[in-house]
Amino acid sequence: MGEPLVVAEGLRKVYRSGPKEVVALDGVSFHAVPGELVAIRGRSGSGKTTLLNLVGGLDRPDAGRVTVAGHEVTALPEDGLRVLRRDVIGHVFQSFGLIPILSAAENVGVPMRLARVPAAEREERVRVLLSLVGLDGHANQRPHELSGGQRQRVAVARALANRPRLLIADEPTGQLDSQTGRQVMRLIRALVGSEGVTALVATHDPGLISLADRVLELRDGVLHGDDSRGDGPRGGEAGASAAAP
Repeated sequence: MGEPLVVAEGLRKVYRSGPKEVVALDGVSFHAVPGELVAIRGRSGSGKTTLLNLVGGLDRPDAGRVTVAGHEVTALPEDGLRVLRRDVIGHVFQSFGLIPILSAAENVGVPMRLARVPAAEREERVRVLLSLVGLDGHANQRPHELSGGQRQRVAVARALANRPRLLIADEPTGQLDSQTGRQVMRLIRALVGSEGVTALVATHDPGLISLADRVLELRDGVLHGDDSRGDGPRGGEAGASAAAP
């Protein structure tokens, strides 16, 4: 299965509001290997988002460290974090986060513009990604012209624009109905194989958890168990479902 792409060691995060302290994470450690889809489950407030934010360099822990693709995330300065988030880590958020005035193709192309990818290469990558997520015919539509599931597919394509090694998805199906949510999760499952990325997906939906290689459960900021679903990453499983409408 190779060396871990993600290593988290002893992560602790405490939020303070006046004299009150809320322990969001308390000594959390785990790893994820290349080409693996890891689901992080737990109730609202269990620490899932905090954990993903620490791994993705969007926040810093009070104790512990995170390493992604050989980079010690928790030790990087802000400039280094920006480069890491641009080149190594792709994020998918529950709220989609698309730019309303841009078309689907333009939204997908934004990270490549920031990375100064040449126009011809950028346009080809956008075309390939929209095809991968089943939106070939929607390149020129703006977010308000797309369904919730289609908007989330655009968000997934955008997250993959710069060929990240790690895909982080925080409740990516939270605003979708159950059928559409399962289609998006199957898409992520297939892309883990076709794009060769590692994926960390936070969800509380039992139906989506079944598609993961491993499941980590957070309860009140503490990691409980490590439910492995086989001998390693399942690669392109569900690939035929990737472009489902």
